[in-house]
Amino acid sequence: MADKTERDDSAPETVRVEQAQLDRDVEGSLHKPAADKDVKGIDKAAEFLKQADHQVVVTLRDSRRVAKLIDWRILPVLLVIYCLQSLDKNTLSYSAVFGLIADTGLKGDQYSWLGSVVYVAQLVFQPLVAYILVKFPVGKFLAFMVFAWGAILCGMTAAHNFTGLMVSRLFLGIFESAVAPTFVAVVQMWYRRREQTKRNAAWYAMLGVINILGSLLTYGLGHINSPVLRSYQIIFLFCGCLTVAWSIVTFIFMPDSPMTAKFLKPDDKLIAIERLRMNQQGIGSGVWKWDHVWDAMLDLKTWLWFTIMFIISIPSGGISTFGPLIIESFGFDRFTTILFNIPFGAVQMIATLGGAWLSDRIRMKGPVLILLCILPIAGCSILLAVGRAASDRAVLLFGYYIISVYPGISPLIYSWSGQNTGGDTKRKVTTAMLFIGSNAGNIIGPLLFRPEEKPRYTRGLTANLVLFVILAVEIGLGMLLIKFLNVRHAKTRVALGKPEKIVDLSMVDNRAVEDEDEVLNQADGHVGERGFEDLTDLRNEDFIYVY
Repeated sequence: MADKTERDDSAPETVRVEQAQLDRDVEGSLHKPAADKDVKGIDKAAEFLKQADHQVVVTLRDSRRVAKLIDWRILPVLLVIYCLQSLDKNTLSYSAVFGLIADTGLKGDQYSWLGSVVYVAQLVFQPLVAYILVKFPVGKFLAFMVFAWGAILCGMTAAHNFTGLMVSRLFLGIFESAVAPTFVAVVQMWYRRREQTKRNAAWYAMLGVINILGSLLTYGLGHINSPVLRSYQIIFLFCGCLTVAWSIVTFIFMPDSPMTAKFLKPDDKLIAIERLRMNQQGIGSGVWKWDHVWDAMLDLKTWLWFTIMFIISIPSGGISTFGPLIIESFGFDRFTTILFNIPFGAVQMIATLGGAWLSDRIRMKGPVLILLCILPIAGCSILLAVGRAASDRAVLLFGYYIISVYPGISPLIYSWSGQNTGGDTKRKVTTAMLFIGSNAGNIIGPLLFRPEEKPRYTRGLTANLVLFVILAVEIGLGMLLIKFLNVRHAKTRVALGKPEKIVDLSMVDNRAVEDEDEVLNQADGHVGERGFEDLTDLRNEDFIYVY
């Protein structure tokens, strides 16, 4: 519960600590805009807090308690949705192992284009998704999109040639285009900056989970003998029905924002909002601001994230589409191929969660990202250098598996970008740019591989090797850019009469705080006062960028 105790020097120590938190903004205090100030376009969180009939005090214990409530309601919905999306995407590669290419008469690059067209649709629809995420309720929008892509996947069962598959995959991409951008927006809306990395990693780690469960599921479904449906059609229908069913759960349980969340008590809603003040990012304004759009387009960071996501998505798109075929090229039959894809998923999950844990531990993402580039470089080198004899299978599998740490890179980029971007519209536009880059890369990735190039796939693996090297270099340049921006903001604060160095309380780990007074003494009273003004990071001198 939010504490309402007035200051009293004779009060117990715990009360004085909570009052100090109010005064010094450790978890945020209520800074109401002046009565004559134009509040149009100010974050909805500020308007909601303004309606409270008391000051909102957030203790460290309250912050942890409310975060757990949010985790138990929000994360299960997101995790299952991303599992289903990953499963739906992987149905194409699984189906290729079970005869899709031959049965539907695919030739040349047609199979590769089935992998790419999904991302063409997602690329085109990203600007519209960004606008919708600003203007419309997030929870209801997500539920609709999940239902629509599940229905499309069910309908894909009837596709029997390249044209039918192409149209189905195109619409699948349209409706799946909202999932990952919505997830990034949801994490920014509900969690402090320190908490965002692990939450983004949690839902993205479902790629690894589904490579394990999906392989087992496909192994089982592939053994079904039906006089009506082929194995890959059964896979399409089963996965589509699961997705449609979960869309109903999403509609019922996914809230639109902390302000409207029915699972939170009134005082807990205030805590959920107030604890995000120090993010300096707001929650959502509901107003599309063109100045934020231009700010995003002129920000070098936007193009940094864009190019990084473009680069990592090229190998991602190629390997996700051709992964099982690469394993099959080592000389395994189709059922053994599916089973050998399971460790790939386990490595993905460990790399994603481990990368998030390490970056949270050292409070830096750049070095961890560079580390995650090194193993794929080694893996691609192994697959290019080693032959395809039966005696080489163990080495080839090892090389393939260490490539699979690359999925740990993307969620760290989502968090790195999200933590370094302020302003509701700017955040949505920047996220859209990330996914435009991602989709463009995923379009190109499958086209670097062709089925007739088996067993070596030299062109695709060589391109991936070069791209991972370039990615590591660009991450290093990004760290230098962020250092420069922090120095520039510090100079601006000094010019305005503010402290040169301020404590980034949004990145403080509550569990690591042994002496609350020590933290309080580092915090300046004004810090956080602009947190809900819906300013972009470049225009808010109190914004602290993270590496």
